[in-house]
Amino acid sequence: MNRYMPITGHDCNVSYLLIDTQAPIDILHEAAAYRIRAVTQLLESFSVADAPRHEPVLLQELTLVCSIVLRDGCDLMDVAGRRLQEQLST
Repeated sequence: MNRYMPITGHDCNVSYLLIDTQAPIDILHEAAAYRIRAVTQLLESFSVADAPRHEPVLLQELTLVCSIVLRDGCDLMDVAGRRLQEQLST
């Protein structure tokens, strides 16, 4: 595994948002959990909101933000999982 892995949620030819694959596993996990919890809390607040109907454009923008943050969290969890598998196989 390369030292720095580009996040998958960014559509660009030049990778400038990177995950340090050699960061401590607890740090990788904490960063992933933070992102996943943030999106979960946002989605939960929408599910119980008594607000009037939201504009479709606003909902589209919010879902885009949620997907970007979730993808970052999944990338971080993927790196942490690979690191744990490496530790188990040695």
